[in-house]
Amino acid sequence: MKKLYSLLLVVLLTIAALAGCAEKKEQVKEDNKASVEKKSEGAFPVTIKDALGKKVIIEKKPDKIVSLIPSNTEIAYSLGLGKEVVGVSDFDNYPEDVTKKEKIGGQQINLEKIISLKPNLVLAQASSAHNSKEGLQQLRDAGITVLVVNDAENFDQVYDSINMVGKATGETKKANEIVKGMKDKLADIKAKAAEIKDKKKVFVEVSPAPEIYTPGKNTFMDEMIRSINAENIASDQEGWVKIDQEAMIKRNPDVIVTTYGYYVKNPAQQVLSRKGWENVTAVKNKQVIDINSDRVTRPGPRIVEGVEDLAKAVYPEVFK
Repeated sequence: MKKLYSLLLVVLLTIAALAGCAEKKEQVKEDNKASVEKKSEGAFPVTIKDALGKKVIIEKKPDKIVSLIPSNTEIAYSLGLGKEVVGVSDFDNYPEDVTKKEKIGGQQINLEKIISLKPNLVLAQASSAHNSKEGLQQLRDAGITVLVVNDAENFDQVYDSINMVGKATGETKKANEIVKGMKDKLADIKAKAAEIKDKKKVFVEVSPAPEIYTPGKNTFMDEMIRSINAENIASDQEGWVKIDQEAMIKRNPDVIVTTYGYYVKNPAQQVLSRKGWENVTAVKNKQVIDINSDRVTRPGPRIVEGVEDLAKAVYPEVFK
């Protein structure tokens, strides 16, 4: 009996030892995995093919960033890089912290100012890169890394922009999280909108009378309208177009959305009192709503919030 107890004790000790080894081995495996992920997250140098097709090599994690356009600034802040941003454009207004940053110009960038800030990364934009080709080259000649971010014309391209800036700044994981959150929120909006039976006709004004411009097909706004299960009455037009008022009146929109309230006083009232539009359904029902232009036009992290703004304006009974 004593031998039996001794044998049982040996077996139990052996099992415990094996379990401990397995646990330790698993812990080492997890530690190694975490180490690899952490190393990968901040691994520099990185090589990125930018919007101009240039291979941009970033030697180390940038600690001084200058952004030449508001959408890139918002991307940088969403990645937690507010402290690293040392210069922004004259048009930047979000988040509030950008008001404390050095201004580097608007349509024309102040090259001397940018160079004086000694950034190791400048976030430029494809839309203006061709017009400021010589200026951007001067920055490169001064030893500053310039990354030209793509012009996003749809949601997928916005995600690409965020991922590009994330990779350039060593914030790949954070960029992935932001993109996932945006995709999830957009999917929720689309799912709710898909249940709407009576699709509304929408007319969007991005500038007031008499020079009224609206987005047609192949614009971000057109995609946003479609994503909330509404009809853009100018979808037979191409790009951003100056409208024929009589043609839009005949199409009789259910809702009119304006995006110029940041510089025009009482935009909705101006539309409601516009001569010749009295019998338009949107005007008769007082369905004229101004929404935040930045949230629906800046291709950055807030663009899905802009879709939600649009959904609430068009279908307030569904998107409360």
